[in-house]
Amino acid sequence: MKKPNAKNGPAAAAKAKPRPRSFRARSRYTPAEVREIFRRFSVQRPEPKGELEHINPFTLLVAVVLSAQATDVGVNKATRALFAVADTPQKMLELGEERVGDYIRTVGLWRNKAKNVIALSEALIRDFGGEVPGERDLLVKLPGVGRKTANVVLNMAFGQPTMAVDTHIFRIGNRLGLAPGKTPEEVEAGLVAIIPDEYMRHAHHWLILHGRYVCKARKPDCEVCVIADLCKAPEKTNSVPAPLVELKPLEPVELAAL
Repeated sequence: MKKPNAKNGPAAAAKAKPRPRSFRARSRYTPAEVREIFRRFSVQRPEPKGELEHINPFTLLVAVVLSAQATDVGVNKATRALFAVADTPQKMLELGEERVGDYIRTVGLWRNKAKNVIALSEALIRDFGGEVPGERDLLVKLPGVGRKTANVVLNMAFGQPTMAVDTHIFRIGNRLGLAPGKTPEEVEAGLVAIIPDEYMRHAHHWLILHGRYVCKARKPDCEVCVIADLCKAPEKTNSVPAPLVELKPLEPVELAAL
């Protein structure tokens, strides 16, 4: 992967406007409690990884587009063969919509997603020389790319401290009262406002993994929660935190290192 340049990499993030703090009052947690929550997550998973398999920024972008209303496991099964033959916008375009559809037929809404994959490949070639842009305003103009998808790509491919609010993070933000909001955008703004800068780089991965494996939708597994003593969710069933130890890394998800 090309190293991000000053226009689209971490340097751009550093020049961004200061993060708003107006949402802090909505959180049930003090700044010290928020810091401790993310300190514990960082001990558990010092280098958290996303679970979508990818080779480079382009395949990451495609995988995230395909993951809408689909599981990471299901997307990975479909994209392993697809990315083996088409790991650049040009190769994907040459493959064509029908062939792309054949590869991703098991993914929900595959027909529309195949159209979007071809359309965004065309746009990347036409407007960006085949490179994935490292700016949110440019990413969201691509077919099938919304704010959440853009935030994932900016974080994972360009190292920018973004907050991609999926169903897990939306649930945790509201259930715990960490960053209550009626929309993903409100939860995103609330989290960005309260999370200490040093934890923002990995914060969305920590929250996603916590929601996926501990604070589950149907029934939170409070017995294995490392923040059980800090948690202010009304439905929590335990107030004794689980031992704070580093967890074994999840299985590798990238086909090649970025």
